[in-house]
Amino acid sequence: MPRLHSLELLLDAAGEAAVRRQWQALRDAGLPSMLDHAGATNTPHVTVIAVPSIDATAEARAVELIGPLLPIEVRASGLAVFGGERLTLARVVDVDDAVLRAVLDLRAATTGHQHPGWLPHLTLARRLPRADLPRAVEVVGTGDAVMVLTALRRWDPDAGTVTPLVTPREPPAPG
Repeated sequence: MPRLHSLELLLDAAGEAAVRRQWQALRDAGLPSMLDHAGATNTPHVTVIAVPSIDATAEARAVELIGPLLPIEVRASGLAVFGGERLTLARVVDVDDAVLRAVLDLRAATTGHQHPGWLPHLTLARRLPRADLPRAVEVVGTGDAVMVLTALRRWDPDAGTVTPLVTPREPPAPG
């Protein structure tokens, strides 16, 4: 199976730090963690699409659809578990309808998706043994957290590079 290219939404500094604390807590407990992924581009993110290739048209469409929505306040709520013998543990991310519509429009304009629909999430651990799931849930907890998505990037696994498509935008100051 080819490595998948992706478009990803990045968190602000506070949100990234919160997710990295959960990654560290898993590691400190001796459990698999996304900290185990030593790549320089490994950072907490919400994948928008992951497909065999992304062309300039798809990039431009993503910027057009998602760029104006940034920054996006989201709620990391609950946990999701994917997989079979070895599991992926993720924090589910609640997004508003405008973001959902934009992503689904982008997905409709691209091909090669592994799964139908979109389940926004922040991955906490991969290759988690099924027997360790209860302990991992205890370590990361189930509480909600408000976070802000501020940027959009493209990940090219063939070149091993990330390309910013929409640079970080901080939310406007209150009042």
